Amino acid sequence: MREPEHRGPRRASVPAGPVLQTAAVVLDEAGVVLARSQWAATLLECSPGRTCAPLLAVLPRPGTDGLPAGQLVTVPDGEDAGQTISLACTVVRLAARTPGASAAEAQWLVLVTPSETEAQAAERDAWRRRKGLSHAAAAGIGTSLDVTEMAETLVNLLVPDFADLATVDIAEQVLVGDEPPHFDTSGEVRLRRIAAAQSPEISAEKLLAVGEALPPVADSALMRPLMEGLPVLVPDVAVLHAKLGVAPESLPLFVPSGAHSSVAVPLYARGLILGCVTVWRSQLPSPFAEEDGALLQDVVSRAALGVDNARRYTKEHRSVLALQRSLLPRSALDSAAAETVGVYQPAGAGLGVGGDWFDVIPLPSLRVAFVVGDVVGHGLDATAAMARLRTAVQTLADLDLDPGELLTHLDDLVLGLSGEEAADDSRSETAVLGATCLYAVYDPVTRKCAAATAGHPPPAVMAPGAEPVFIDTVPGPPLGIGGMPFEVTEFDVEPGSTLAFFTDGLVESRGGDIGEGMERLRGALAGAHASRTLGEIGQGIFDTLLPRDPSDDVALLLARPHALSSDQVAEWELAADLSLVAQARELVVGQLAGWDLDALSFVTELVASELVTNAIRYAGGPVGLRLIRDRDRVLVCEVSDPSGTQPRLRRARESDEGGRGLFLVAQLTDRWGCRFTSTGKTIWTEQPIGVPLD
Repeated sequence: MREPEHRGPRRASVPAGPVLQTAAVVLDEAGVVLARSQWAATLLECSPGRTCAPLLAVLPRPGTDGLPAGQLVTVPDGEDAGQTISLACTVVRLAARTPGASAAEAQWLVLVTPSETEAQAAERDAWRRRKGLSHAAAAGIGTSLDVTEMAETLVNLLVPDFADLATVDIAEQVLVGDEPPHFDTSGEVRLRRIAAAQSPEISAEKLLAVGEALPPVADSALMRPLMEGLPVLVPDVAVLHAKLGVAPESLPLFVPSGAHSSVAVPLYARGLILGCVTVWRSQLPSPFAEEDGALLQDVVSRAALGVDNARRYTKEHRSVLALQRSLLPRSALDSAAAETVGVYQPAGAGLGVGGDWFDVIPLPSLRVAFVVGDVVGHGLDATAAMARLRTAVQTLADLDLDPGELLTHLDDLVLGLSGEEAADDSRSETAVLGATCLYAVYDPVTRKCAAATAGHPPPAVMAPGAEPVFIDTVPGPPLGIGGMPFEVTEFDVEPGSTLAFFTDGLVESRGGDIGEGMERLRGALAGAHASRTLGEIGQGIFDTLLPRDPSDDVALLLARPHALSSDQVAEWELAADLSLVAQARELVVGQLAGWDLDALSFVTELVASELVTNAIRYAGGPVGLRLIRDRDRVLVCEVSDPSGTQPRLRRARESDEGGRGLFLVAQLTDRWGCRFTSTGKTIWTEQPIGVPLD
C-alpha cells in the first residue's frame, strides 16, 4: 500500500457530508502500523512504524486466530476539544506478508468507519429526503398540462417525507387560462385551493378545503417576500398567530392545529404570482430550516413553469375549442328532410382539439346534405384548416353539385392550397393535405341517399328491425392527391332508419385494427333503438367505444331522415308543346286548392307558366313539373328539362320583347336556383307558406 505524502498529525474529524469514508490500516501483531490510507492518517493520527494505540483493542490476542469484527473504538477527536468519536472496525487477517517479515508473524487489515451520532443520522436522513424530493420533482413535475393534476402531483411529492401537510392555491385567473395581473400587495391576490395532502396524524379539520377561495390576507412585513417571489420560512407557528394579519376566528382556515413550523413559497413565473405552495410540519420533529426553504423554492420554481405552461395550454385549448364549437353547426337540428344530432369529442392526453368536423346543409327541394370530415393534426392550425374546408364545402353545396363532383372541386381546392404552402410554408395549409371527407345528399321525396367519400370511413345505416350495416361505398383518395375520380354510391333509406356518419377516431386505436373498431361500432349501433333519442344514442356510443383519454378527436353525426308522404308531392310530365302551358297553370291552381294554399295560387301559377314556357321554347321536351309542400313551412315549385344550359338572370331593356320571365320569378319567390341532373337540369323556386310576400 502506497504511503501517503502527508505524514504530520491532523485533527481527527467525521466528514460533514452525507457519505462516510472508510479508513484502512495494516498492523502487525504488536499493533505497529505497516501501511495506512490517507483518511486513516487524518482520522487516527497514526504513522507507519509507530504503534496505533486506538486499534490495539481490536487485534486478536497473540497465538489466536479470532477475528473480532465490527467492534466500537473510542479515539480522541481533537485533544483541545475533548470530544470522542465511535468507530466501527472490521479486522481481516492478511495472507501475504510484507518484505522482511517472518512466516510466524501475523498481519492484520483493519477497516475503520466512523459511526454516526444521532444528530448525524438525522442529518443524513434529512439529506436523503431532500435529495429524493429533488429527483422526484424533476421527474414528476411538468409532465401534465392540467393545472389541477400538476398541483396534486406536487402535494403528493411533499407529503409525508418532507412535510406533514401541503397545500397549493392558484390565482383565479390562472384556472381559466388567463394571465394574472401584477399584484402589489397580498390583499389584491385572489387564490383558490386546488390541491392538498396530509399525513393521518396532523389535524386539519378546520383548514380551508380544496375548491374553496382563500380570504384575502392584508399586506404585512411577513407576507411581503411572497410578493417578490421569495419564500417565507416560519420556524415557529406562533409567529403566524401574531403577524399573519387575519381575524382570530379566521386563523384556523390558514393554520392547521398542532403544526410547529411552516414554509410558504409563491408560484412565481415571468414576474407574475400564479399561486402559492405552503407546507407544514407537525409529526416530523425538526422544524423547517433554511436549506428546506431553499429546496422547496427550487421545487416550486419548476412547478411554477409547469403551471404557466399549463395555463397557456388551457387558454389556447379554450380558444381553439370555442372556435371549433362556433364553426360547427348546432348539435341538434330538425328540418323537413331529417332530424340530426352531432357530437364532437376532443382528444385527451394533452392533444386537445383537432380538425374533425361535421355539418348539415339544407339544400333546395327540401333535400339535405350530411358532411363529415377529418383534418390532420391538432390545435389552432388544424381548426383553421377545418374552417377553410367547411366553408369550401358549404360554398360548393350551394351550387347543388352531386357528391362526386363536389369532392372533385374540393380536391382541386386542396391542391391549390398545397401550392400556396410551397410558397409561404403555412402550417394550416399543411394540415389540409391528407384530409378526408364524406359528402352525402338525402332526398325525402325519393327516399334515396347519394354519397361519395374522399378517404373517409363509410356511413352506417340502421333500418328498423334489421342489423346495422356499413354502406359499400367506393373509397376515393384523401383530399390533395388529385387526378382520381370520386364515385357516387346511391342507396335507399327506409322510413324510420338512422344514419351514422363518423370520423376514424371512433373506430381506430393505437395498435388496434380498424376492422375490429368497425365491428365494435356495429355492436354499439345495434343497441340504438328507435325509442331512444339521437342524443342518447350518440352519448352511449361515445361511452362504449371511447377510452377516458382518446388519442384522437372524434366527430359523430346521427340522422333520422324523414320521408314525404304522397299527399305532399304532385308531379306531371308535359310534352314540348306551348299550348300545354295553360294546362300547367290549371294543374298548379287545382293542386294548391286541394292543399288549401289558394293564397299562393297567383304567384305559383305565374312562376310555373314562365318556367314551363322557357323550358319548352329553349330546351324541348319532355318537361317535368313538380310541386312539393313541406307542411306549413315552404312550397317548392320545380320545372325540369333535358337541356344542360345554365339559365341566366338579366334585366331586359324597354325595347326587348322577352327576357323578363326569370327576372319576375326571382322577384316573386323567396329563393330560386338551378341544379344539373343526369338527364338535364331542374329550376326550382321556394315560397314560404303563411307569410305574405311584400
